[in-house]
Amino acid sequence: MSEYFSLSDCDVIGFDLDHTLCRYHLKETSRLIYESFARYLVEHKGYDKDLLNLTPATWDFCFKGLVVDLEDGNIVKLAEDGTVLRNRATHGTNDLSTEELMKHYGPKREWKHFNSLSTSFTRSARYYFYDNYFDLPGALLCGKVVDMLHKRGNEVNSNFWKDMLAAIDHNYNTSAFKDILIVQLMTLTKDETNSKIFF
Repeated sequence: MSEYFSLSDCDVIGFDLDHTLCRYHLKETSRLIYESFARYLVEHKGYDKDLLNLTPATWDFCFKGLVVDLEDGNIVKLAEDGTVLRNRATHGTNDLSTEELMKHYGPKREWKHFNSLSTSFTRSARYYFYDNYFDLPGALLCGKVVDMLHKRGNEVNSNFWKDMLAAIDHNYNTSAFKDILIVQLMTLTKDETNSKIFF
């Protein structure tokens, strides 16, 4: 590499998923991230290939601020005071009924780990807070994994989370997307032979 680096010499520049310098097409980006997570679980951890099947309606499940309760497989959205929102609480990808909400969170729908979440510790052995776009598709994958565990007749507990963390770690490795990105970038560039792509 030369002593000087100029952005004008690059045809493609990659950014972090924080929208600081550009806006992303979130549906396409989320699909790519989800596919990488799911493919890792299928190919390296032996999960069902059904995890790779998504429908366009499935993406309504994903939005920032979801919390996966690793103790029971529930995925919830919290109000400012830690109350579990009635219309945004699921077990896996299935909505919790009013009775199930009462059973898990009591009549006031209070999430017991809220005080620890409201400090700087957004991750623990009991929950995972999806607060950024890069790992947000993992919330959908967690829901689908919980569904898969039920389908197999397995107990849902925090053990599945070890595999999810491995998938997240895999996605933070730039090589996780390299082959997929090269194919996609080549379809976007006008002159494939003159494109410079750095990883």
